[in-house]
Amino acid sequence: MVQNHRVTVFPGDGIGPEVVDAAREVLDASGVALEWEIHQIGQAALDAGADGPVPEAALASVRENGVALKGPLSTDAGRKLRSPNVALRRALDLYVQVRPVRRFPGVVAPAALDLVLVRIMTEDVNAGIEYLPGSPRARALAAWIAEDGFTVDPDSGFSLKVASASEIRRGVEFAFAWAREHGRRRVTAVHKATIMRATDALLLETARAVGAEHPTIELDDRLLDDAAVQLVRDPGGFDVVVTSNLYGDVLSSLAAGLAGGVGLLAGGSFGDGVAVFEAGHGSAPKYAGQDCANPCGVILSGVLMLRFLGERDAADRVERAVLDVIREGRFLTRDLARDRDGTVVGTRAMAEAIRECVGRPS
Repeated sequence: MVQNHRVTVFPGDGIGPEVVDAAREVLDASGVALEWEIHQIGQAALDAGADGPVPEAALASVRENGVALKGPLSTDAGRKLRSPNVALRRALDLYVQVRPVRRFPGVVAPAALDLVLVRIMTEDVNAGIEYLPGSPRARALAAWIAEDGFTVDPDSGFSLKVASASEIRRGVEFAFAWAREHGRRRVTAVHKATIMRATDALLLETARAVGAEHPTIELDDRLLDDAAVQLVRDPGGFDVVVTSNLYGDVLSSLAAGLAGGVGLLAGGSFGDGVAVFEAGHGSAPKYAGQDCANPCGVILSGVLMLRFLGERDAADRVERAVLDVIREGRFLTRDLARDRDGTVVGTRAMAEAIRECVGRPS
């Protein structure tokens, strides 16, 4: 009997609707019975009259279905709105994000590139605990800090870096569990414990404690700056990387650059009984409606989603189709074709080539 899977869909902003629609067509071609339940979040929700960027109906849909496919959301780079991405993660308690990075056939990249980045999502500076310069709270905080002997300008703004033992531990435990379940041999904790003793040292100590409970998996650690250098020089030295929110975001983009660009970066964010899958790139509003965005990041996020749903055969077929189309080089968006002789096509044409490849006999 074919099992139906209801999946919440957040099309997102900018190029989001285009790449999400393209990915859905590819995933439908896998033969898995997927029922798409579309909800708007972010600016699209506000434009539709919602009270906030993450309506309760959208959250209820994810909680009921247990899984969502999400497009990128535009985030205000100034001071007006808090990130809808952070709001979604908080509301669903998506405490960890997984971003696999690998070498793709036909793309210039280090041969040894094959790692998984695990970001602990709930805290760090990305938690959004901020006090704007000149605000009464910021001034009060500056005065309180000064009482402890630290020199702080009274007009300072604050973005607080937060770390708790419980949140770090469940993120690190997730990383070791992922390594064990996927046949990975090593977990590397990335930190700046030499400077941030109240937060990053806690990550390092927790990794060592959890590592002692998993003797079959090797544990090592690297300072953030050294990890960035070694990732470029010798990516084969990394297997599973566990780190805090901000560091994970930066390192995954660096790794994606080695792999051929953020357009290939897939990801999944996990909570207890719920998962949201989304590409690692942003909404790129200046390219919206131009049919030029790379759909592979969302398609490969859909591959992670299919595996989460237990549809491993279908996931393997879709992944092979993506790899085959990139290897063949005849249907590539311009970000992939610029260093090759392949024909430049649009979002839909590349997705259609992948969709057709899914249906080929293996």
